[in-house]
Amino acid sequence: MLANNPSITITPDKAFYRPGERVLLRVAASAGTQVEATIRYLADTITTMTAPLNNGQAELIWTPPQAAPRGYGLDVRVLGADGQTLALASGALDVLEHWMQAPRYGFLSHFEPGRDNITETMERLARYHVNGLQFYDWQHKHEDLLPEADIYTDFAGREMSVTTVKRLIEAAHAHNIAAMPYTAIYGASVGFYRQHPDWALFRAPGQPYEFGDNFLIIMDPTPGSRWATHLLGEFARVLDNTAFDGIHIDQYGAPKNGLNAAGEKVELESVFPAFINVAAEVVQAKRGDGGVTIFNAVGNWPVDTVAPAEQDAVYIEVWEPYRKFLDLHKIVARAEQLGGGKPVIIAAYIQPERAHNVRLANALIFASGGYHLELGEPGAMLADPYFPKYGMMDEALQGVMQRYYDFLVRYENVLSLDTTDATETRAAALTIEGVKTDGRRSQERVAVIVREGAGREAFSLVNLVGIDTGDWDRPVTQAPTPMRDLKVRIYTKGNVTRVWAASPDGEDIRPQMLDYTKGQDGSGAYIEVRLPRLDYWTMMVLDYAT
Repeated sequence: MLANNPSITITPDKAFYRPGERVLLRVAASAGTQVEATIRYLADTITTMTAPLNNGQAELIWTPPQAAPRGYGLDVRVLGADGQTLALASGALDVLEHWMQAPRYGFLSHFEPGRDNITETMERLARYHVNGLQFYDWQHKHEDLLPEADIYTDFAGREMSVTTVKRLIEAAHAHNIAAMPYTAIYGASVGFYRQHPDWALFRAPGQPYEFGDNFLIIMDPTPGSRWATHLLGEFARVLDNTAFDGIHIDQYGAPKNGLNAAGEKVELESVFPAFINVAAEVVQAKRGDGGVTIFNAVGNWPVDTVAPAEQDAVYIEVWEPYRKFLDLHKIVARAEQLGGGKPVIIAAYIQPERAHNVRLANALIFASGGYHLELGEPGAMLADPYFPKYGMMDEALQGVMQRYYDFLVRYENVLSLDTTDATETRAAALTIEGVKTDGRRSQERVAVIVREGAGREAFSLVNLVGIDTGDWDRPVTQAPTPMRDLKVRIYTKGNVTRVWAASPDGEDIRPQMLDYTKGQDGSGAYIEVRLPRLDYWTMMVLDYAT
């Protein structure tokens, strides 16, 4: 939670809170005698708390209402002895029944013996509200997930430790962070293939598919096949011998079909969902209703068949041809529809030094109701599909990400939870005087993304004016052109009672009430409002009489 005074920090003890669970917030400040914290639900104040600062430290304890899922804003003032405000900080927390209601998915990729920053890692992740972690390449072998000994070597020659894996899981759970083990649906070592040559998936009789240079062989994952039965047994063994919360299943995007050992055609777009369903049965048997199954639709394929399958989220790794910024919105919106409202997690790898790309991509994903797999190891940001090749955020970007994740959590009840995408039908209802808002290009326009919920509409404005490329995966070297005092007209769907705006781009992410006027013309009833500023992303919310 970023403060406009860098000497103040706020640390929640959990990544999220379950109904009835106590919230503990630790405030550290370099000056002041007291802290005052205001809790808000969207634009409404819930309560205010105070606590003394002793040696620069204060603790705030609050038990939220039972209502869930719900995000809350947290606004803290540090006061001097005379009651004067010395510093402000804005942040968030949320109450969920299960982390998959709002899966802020992150990653871990270091499992070496004696890892000594586990506590620090989980505290940092809780500050970003990351509530689920993919343990990437934690396994002994693709076909033999758990080693017999504590110390083992993975396929890349890295020394690993089962004890470290288990300590990370335990520490994650202490902060309400779920732990998910990476697995691959059809990858096996060359040695394993040679032992079981008829378990493979073949490009032609006797010619198995290979992945990488003599690295892995692609096996036949058809449920009932020898390989599928073996891998499902490995899933059960992992869940029996660790506290992992489910199974994360990867694929490689190719091949898309092949032959089994009998020469019969195997179409993976139908095999994948069938395998997901059987894997979900294993997870259900071992973890009950709290267990989670996730499958990677690489390159958005085959999202049509896997999104409705018995997985808990639609997880999509974005590749060609989805290069444009606005493709991110389209992917999230369509996946949400195909999945029947399941949460959508996007893996789009961006180098952290491309800060404009990071901000715009997150604005589009979050405004669309999605989540972005990008944070995990301390200070890191995913930059490559092989997770250990992550990049490191500088201090400025870490602050930006703190605000964006606080914003995501604080306003989740208008951005994602219990809302649906209404962009296709409602984006045109908003216009900005002198600014292009229509069209399909990912440049020289303000993109309008609309989420609709009970009694509210959220119009997100994402600024693509002035950037030098519309591709999220190419460096944006020019920031969007800042805009001020925008005259906005929105054709409404009912009786508007309140209009407010918020943005993660400044230090103050609190809701700002906006004055508005009502009007009517041949197109219907509308409101007009002056929006003070738009940098990267500003959200406008219309509250309707119900």
